[in-house]
Amino acid sequence: MEQVFSYIISFGASVMMPILFTIIGLCIGMNFGKALKSGLFVGVGFVGLGVVTALLTTNFNGPLSSISDFYHLQLNVFDMGWPAAAAVAYNTAIGALIIPVCLGINFLMLITKTTRTVNIDLWNYWHFAFIGAVAYFVMGESLAWGYFAAIVCYIITLVCADLTAEKFQKYYDLEGISIPQPFCQSFMPFAIVLNKALDKIPGFRHLDVDAEGLKKKFGELGDPLVLGVIVGALIALFGEAGHITGFDAYVKEMQAADASATATDATMAIVKSVLSLGVIMGAVMELIPRITRLFIDGLMPISEKTKELVNKKFNGKKVYIGMSPALVIGHPTTLVVSLFLIPTILALAVFLPGNQFLPLASLAGMFYLFPIVLPYTKGNVVKTFVIGLVALVLGLYFVTDMAPDFTKAAASVYAATGDKSAHIPDGFSGGALDFASSLFGWVIYKLTCYVEYVGPAILVVVTVALMLFNRRRIVRDIKKANN
Repeated sequence: MEQVFSYIISFGASVMMPILFTIIGLCIGMNFGKALKSGLFVGVGFVGLGVVTALLTTNFNGPLSSISDFYHLQLNVFDMGWPAAAAVAYNTAIGALIIPVCLGINFLMLITKTTRTVNIDLWNYWHFAFIGAVAYFVMGESLAWGYFAAIVCYIITLVCADLTAEKFQKYYDLEGISIPQPFCQSFMPFAIVLNKALDKIPGFRHLDVDAEGLKKKFGELGDPLVLGVIVGALIALFGEAGHITGFDAYVKEMQAADASATATDATMAIVKSVLSLGVIMGAVMELIPRITRLFIDGLMPISEKTKELVNKKFNGKKVYIGMSPALVIGHPTTLVVSLFLIPTILALAVFLPGNQFLPLASLAGMFYLFPIVLPYTKGNVVKTFVIGLVALVLGLYFVTDMAPDFTKAAASVYAATGDKSAHIPDGFSGGALDFASSLFGWVIYKLTCYVEYVGPAILVVVTVALMLFNRRRIVRDIKKANN
């Protein structure tokens, strides 16, 4: 089973998701052509996101490495990005059965009225497999503890998807949809607590700046495209600091490669680097919303048909369709705040005492912080930025703390499979912003692996309490609807 699932997962989301969604479409009664087209739209969306995120991370690695060298930064946790986390997740005994196990739990929770979400975001099941895989290796390759961690994470995520569904649907105008992705849902507590705290600061409540308001206030300078160009150019400029301060040495270096090179050529090379990264960052900001439209075009027919079928089977009772957060990451506030957070968190990562992680390959993961945050902040750029900053600062420490065990898991997967995405350079530990930096992931990991007996007991109590709380809400709503 492990080999079969590893082979299927090795296709990647762009191939795996069209196949899965075509099968789902046929199972729920769609005709083959429509089901295939929906699946292909989702696959093309993943291809587009892959191209854009690779554009971001590939082009940023050079300038950020130059900044690291110029300022003699010593950060020992190597950013593996989400491909490594997904490889660790799916290339283990936990990942081999995570999809059928979680679908079974989802069904049980539906019939016991402890959730309303039908989670068809199958690709992102790797998040549950990831935390289970890390626990599996830490606890001496124990399947029981690995599945325990994964299942606890899954149940808590489904309940949180229910709790946030109405706000999410109202804000994004996506009726019947919820987001059962643990990375996104783990920022919900930050959104609730910090949003209320910020409202208590005199004058802060009235500081209502959304992405459209930013554009009105600053004209075209407030547009995500233009802001992307500016921020990208500034990062590139810092990346060229070594060449600018040691300009004569840079000219000689160029002359060593090409004897005809001059100071003018060196200046032009610096200007080209700055402008190129600016335009690339602007392109990322502009392309992401267009790509998310593909997800909507692909997922909505599946969602509508699933909703129709589920409503029929559940006698018209309210049921949510769990979808990928990729549906909404193109929101203007998400783009603007991510744009401001990237340079901010890079600077803070350098100076935060005890932090050993510098996000590079994981930069694209920042867009996924905000799908559940925005409904609480109502798109307020300032509030969203503060919440994202606090969550990310803590996330850096979560990644640093988990790095030794992440490294152990990645090394085991690399030794067994030879998967290059799980290979960690010598002298480094491994980490990733994606899910390893989340509150849910870190708390479940710590309580399962390092607080003997008491930690798992706490997780069981919290999980059962959340299920019962959610059941009470669902039963109450059903009674209201029947009356």
